[in-house]
Amino acid sequence: MPLQIIGTSHIAAQSVQEIERAIEQQKPDIICVELDIQRASALLDERKRKITVAQILQIGVKGYVFAKVGQYVQQKLGKVVGVAPGSDMKTALEIARKTKIDVAFIDQPIQITLKKFSKALTWKEKMRFVIDFFKGIFSPKKQMKKLGLQNLDLRKVPKDELILKMMGQVQERYPSIYKVLVEDRNKYMVKKLVILLRKHPDKKILAVVGAGHVSGMKKLLLKIDILK
Repeated sequence: MPLQIIGTSHIAAQSVQEIERAIEQQKPDIICVELDIQRASALLDERKRKITVAQILQIGVKGYVFAKVGQYVQQKLGKVVGVAPGSDMKTALEIARKTKIDVAFIDQPIQITLKKFSKALTWKEKMRFVIDFFKGIFSPKKQMKKLGLQNLDLRKVPKDELILKMMGQVQERYPSIYKVLVEDRNKYMVKKLVILLRKHPDKKILAVVGAGHVSGMKKLLLKIDILK
């Protein structure tokens, strides 16, 4: 099959190992990553970049705050498991550079995603988000148990059933957020993959994306006969 998709967790050591193994075994001609050029540059550079007020206003205050909260949570969880957030994508990029494999950035530009997020977030979802955030900070075990995630191992990529359960909870509780962060980006990434597949029909392509995107992307690809 010319296309293989790996679902990763951005802070799981298992993801790094699976990416290394997949590249070694499959020897892809192109590695696609769930990044845009800006995020890829920031990930490889590692220097903290200041954001201006003009940039915040461009993407929307709500989108900016959400990005900072997400960054904070990932950094905290990453420290727990000893893996820096984004190590999965960084590993794919570094191996591609060392082995001279072509790289394709297939994710929607982060500015567009955050701008859409700012416009889509409802007051109800905003309140739910604040409540859930503080519950997670002050009573994480109770909140994890309530969500049925008490056995979640952050060092590993969650099993498919657990991923579907988590994504279903996000879709039910935050429908606008789910559409912007998952559905819309699934469509964007699939469109990018289809363009690559049609442009390079004889090349093997390995796509590295967050595990929460895999099911939705595969459904879209099946609709256009890519994975059949």
